[in-house]
Amino acid sequence: MTSAEQTRWVVEQARALGFDLCGVAAVEDFPELGRLPEWLARGHAGEMGYMNDPRRRSPARLLEGAKSLIVCALNYNTSLPYSTELPVDNTARGAQSPRGWISRYAWGDDYHRVLGHKLEALVTVLRRHTAEEFQARVYVDTGPVVERVAAKYAGLGWLAKNTCLINEKLGSRLFLGVIVTTLELAPSLGRAEAPPPDLCGNCRLCLEACPTGAIVEPYVLDARRCISYVTIELRGAIPVELREAMGRHVFGCDICQDVCPWNRTAPATPLAAFQPRRIEQSAPLVEGEMDEFAPAHQQPTHPVPDNLSASLFTPSLEWLASLSEEEFRAVFRDSAVKRTKWRGLVRNACVALGNSGAKPGTAAHSRIVALLARLAASDDAVVAEHARWAMARLNSAHAQPPPSSPTAPVSRL
Repeated sequence: MTSAEQTRWVVEQARALGFDLCGVAAVEDFPELGRLPEWLARGHAGEMGYMNDPRRRSPARLLEGAKSLIVCALNYNTSLPYSTELPVDNTARGAQSPRGWISRYAWGDDYHRVLGHKLEALVTVLRRHTAEEFQARVYVDTGPVVERVAAKYAGLGWLAKNTCLINEKLGSRLFLGVIVTTLELAPSLGRAEAPPPDLCGNCRLCLEACPTGAIVEPYVLDARRCISYVTIELRGAIPVELREAMGRHVFGCDICQDVCPWNRTAPATPLAAFQPRRIEQSAPLVEGEMDEFAPAHQQPTHPVPDNLSASLFTPSLEWLASLSEEEFRAVFRDSAVKRTKWRGLVRNACVALGNSGAKPGTAAHSRIVALLARLAASDDAVVAEHARWAMARLNSAHAQPPPSSPTAPVSRL
């Protein structure tokens, strides 16, 4: 086979393994990678020291003799509501227990494992059908690879103003994985062919919707202000000035993707692995709790099935904050949520409880304050401090839930 024929064959094999997209890029120092030093110098990486690895700026350093990057994408979108469609102050609407938000990508099985197994299977297929000996390494957020940049030059989409990769048909809810190999494959984009055009246009919805102002300018993210970074990567205390803006978020954030017009008609994945994981303990939904969506004049885009009251889709904050370390490990085994560790998740749940809007004098308020008081006496100083902050916020006469998230637009640009 010619290198072009081999590339087409690789793409076909990736599709047969269940990948939604696949493309090939030559190993090059892409222009976007040259901007990393400036981004790092501005302090935007926060405590993510691994971002300083010099191999991020040059894919050739990842594997001696590397010639090609095989980039694969797997859709993780589901038909369930967006974070921007759910009521913010659900205790005021009669809910028995305030509910948190776990980012959509972490509802099901750990994507590192799901994608990793598929990429390894693709490498196995390549070895069986390729006479030439070659080396290959698989990366799924597990090494110094900037997957979204590689995906752009493999023809899978453009880099959006919120820094995510967007595919015109599938949107941005895509898991990306890369195989770095010494095989010399023809790039999916021909010599005269440019990467997919940037179709963000004049839209600024993601910048305007970010509650913490983390997208400091189009295409530039200050991770230190990003709710995903704060709830997952930050190990110590959350800056006080960001806590109220976090709202109900306990692991990650979907707002900039939920307001993006390119995600409004994106298809849902058929994979069971990415559906919300069922859990054994969760406060049940009360009748009508999920019936109200914001704003009132708009019909919900996606209905909420009744059987998701005990799942990682909007889990009970009281349940999350009450988890022991042993229970945390059991519930989140083989889940991306385990990255935040027990301390991080309970810390985040405390902040979300403080933002819940539970009114003094209600049963929910009494229960939550009692729980926070127990956590405020924790031997873990980080958990204790956030519990005290949450109690003070709930007991304040002026405490209010955070403003409603912007509603995702219904039209394309």
